[in-house]
Amino acid sequence: MAHRSHPLFRTHHALRIKGFAKTEVVAEVAGHDVETAEQHLQQLEGNGHAQFREARALWQLTPDGRIAHAEALAADTAHLGPDSLTHIYDPFLALNGRFKELCGDWQLRNGTPNDHADAAYDSAVITRLVALNAEAQPVVIAIGHEFERFADYSRRLAQTCQKVVDGETKMFTGVMCGSYHDVWMELHEDLILTQGIDREQEGSF
Repeated sequence: MAHRSHPLFRTHHALRIKGFAKTEVVAEVAGHDVETAEQHLQQLEGNGHAQFREARALWQLTPDGRIAHAEALAADTAHLGPDSLTHIYDPFLALNGRFKELCGDWQLRNGTPNDHADAAYDSAVITRLVALNAEAQPVVIAIGHEFERFADYSRRLAQTCQKVVDGETKMFTGVMCGSYHDVWMELHEDLILTQGIDREQEGSF
């Protein structure tokens, strides 16, 4: 049976993954409705673990909140052995390398910024994204079988991939818009945090 994380921890963890985020984004990453996420964020704020930046309507963890998250994460992953997720993470890293190349090909065409005027070029890159997403789905689903909080990444990746197919070009590599790249980076960060991996040492960005 997949491990179930505490609902409050899921909100805390979602904010740690995002760094800065609006309430609805935290809710999406945590797998909560917006009302539940807001209640959790208010609770974290009351504990001195989160603060709200009114100017941009963004939440972020405080230094104490990051320390508290590390402690809560250790408790959430205490059942894991050192290599418990290696059989899943290694295939993900292989896909991650290809995904980075794919993002570069989407952003640049013949060494210059892609203005998306060449429909044939874009179509070829999107076809590769669809193929990569199909390869990634079994890996992502397998992660969800280990941790329930990972289960929704499969749906979110599939939905954003479809938006790219439907012509929403920003949903490929756009930043802070729920793009495929955004969701993929959240998944990668979640895997890194869950396994206690040093991103710089690993060299995977």
